[in-house]
This record gives sequence, C-alpha cells and structure tokens, in this order.
Amino acid sequence: MSVKSKLSLAHIKIVLVEPAGPLNIGSIARVMKNMGLQQLVVVNPQCDIHSDESKQMAVHAIDLLLQASIVQTLPEALDGCQRIVATTARKRRLSLDIHCPQQILPWLLTSSTAIMFGPEDRGLSNEELYYAQACLQIPTSSDYPALNLAQAVTICCYELRQLILHQAKVVDSPPPLSPVLNSPKDLAPFQQKEEFFQALETALLDIGYLYPHTAKARMQKLRLLFNRTQLSSQEVALLRGMIRQVHWRIHSK
Repeated sequence: MSVKSKLSLAHIKIVLVEPAGPLNIGSIARVMKNMGLQQLVVVNPQCDIHSDESKQMAVHAIDLLLQASIVQTLPEALDGCQRIVATTARKRRLSLDIHCPQQILPWLLTSSTAIMFGPEDRGLSNEELYYAQACLQIPTSSDYPALNLAQAVTICCYELRQLILHQAKVVDSPPPLSPVLNSPKDLAPFQQKEEFFQALETALLDIGYLYPHTAKARMQKLRLLFNRTQLSSQEVALLRGMIRQVHWRIHSK
C-alpha cells in the first residue's frame, strides 16, 4: 500500500552492533525495505554481510544490503544523530529511562535519529547503552524475554510504519511525543555532544575532580545526567565555552 505523507522513515538509522548472523542481516534488510527504512549501519560485523546467505534472505532488498554502511566503532555509526534509542531485552541497573515501542518511537519521527541493536549473543553492553538518551524494551513473556535480532528489528520497523500510516490519516497533526522526552527540535548532534563529553572529562581530570581509575564510571553518570536534559546545540556550545574558560584559568596560573 502506497501512502503519501509529510513524514518519512528515511532519516532513521538502524544500527547493528557486531552482528554475527548473515541470515539475520539479510532478513533485516528485507523488513527495512518492506517498511520504508533506508539506512542500515553495521558496526564491526562478525560475518560477511554480503554473503550468499544474507542476499538470499534479503530477496528484493539486496540493494539496501549493498548500500549498508560498515563502520568500526559505534560513535562512527551515530555521527550526526540527534536522537538515539538503544534496545535491551533484560533489566539493567542503570538510570536510563526504559520505554515500550509505542512510547518512544514517535520521538524518532523528527530529526536525525538512530535505533541501536546489540549482538545476538549478548545485546548492547552498558557502555554502549550510555550513548543513547533512552532505552526501548519490547514487552515479552518473562519465561523467554530475549527476541531474535531480526525479530526485534522487525517489530520496531513495523511500529514505525504504523506511525507513518496514522500520520497520513490525520492531516497536519504532529505525532505524539513521550512526555518524558518532549524536547526542542534543535537537539545537539551526537558528534557535538561527544566532543563536549571528551572536553569535560579532560577538564575534570585537570582540576582533580576525576581520577583516572574512576573517570569512566563517573563520566557514565554525567552522560546520563546531560542526556536526560536533551541539550540543544546552543546549550552544548555554552557548556563548551565554560570548559574552555576553566582550561584557560588552569593553564594561565
């Protein structure tokens, strides 16, 4: 069914971190094309994503498979993204907000965005989750909560497509935003925030607030704090200015 809508899913990245199954990758390419998503990004794949197995599962989505971006690190995959959601199948001892697909996916319909999926055998690590502003968890039976990678991507792509179909029926009506994540449109892009976090860590080490052996854990908490505030580009620039002044003050003595 062809639906004309002001909204599109073309700006949403599906990011696969270290996938190991070519059948999964091919299946994901197919469902992405089924649902109108175009950007597949694969981080450090543990298999040949262009193998015969992968192409067999992709069927008429081989073009999307061949156009997929292959990068070595997660920050490379997220470069340019303003809104990032991570997926998890298990409960974590983290301060990240966890939402079901219907709550969080409308938040991704504007700006440059990404949904991250972890490897088949372990999911995303805690460190990888800290790159996101929120977590998505698909409600499943507690008897067996972990979904197959391709199945998890399929559910998310389907839910995104349903939002587009709904938007086509409600002319000029903006998609609902989760109250928790209602934020300005001019969110700081991923790379700008990463540069800020790196500068902040350096400054806090310089003034003795952070120590090398505890810096990683402390910075994870600071990431959570700043990600919850939904920083705009202007706000990040303001904070960077403060950090530059701290550096100047330290080194001018």
